[in-house]
Amino acid sequence: MSQSAGTYVCNHVFYALMHALRLRPGTRGGFVHAPYADTQLPAGSSTPSLPAHQMAAALAVVVRTALATTADLRLAAGATH
Repeated sequence: MSQSAGTYVCNHVFYALMHALRLRPGTRGGFVHAPYADTQLPAGSSTPSLPAHQMAAALAVVVRTALATTADLRLAAGATH
């Protein structure tokens, strides 16, 4: 079920990636949804956003973690621990 076009596109990209990687055992992949940069929104908007420098720092952590991690956790859908 898609709540919005954005949700649909994000899900499609992730599942298309996973489908493509099924033929490449041992290759890991993922999808990170980034919010709008705060400069993309009108003043006073309630839409979630972050300054671009904070998103860049967060994405750097994601990449470093992905490169340093050799095995994924096996968790039930939606579980965090």
